[in-house]
Amino acid sequence: MYFTDRGIEELEQRRGDEEVTLGWLAEKLRAFVDANPNFEEAVERLATFLARDDDADE
Repeated sequence: MYFTDRGIEELEQRRGDEEVTLGWLAEKLRAFVDANPNFEEAVERLATFLARDDDADE
């Protein structure tokens, strides 16, 4: 198990039944990077991955 799996599992347990918009997620990612600029590249890569995820289906 990767260290990040614990955070993902906590997210799923705490908020797994909620529905969110991509706009809400984008705002949360921006706020996270503002508070944690050292993670800017990782958040950028995650956002790009999520944005292009459906490209693999084409």
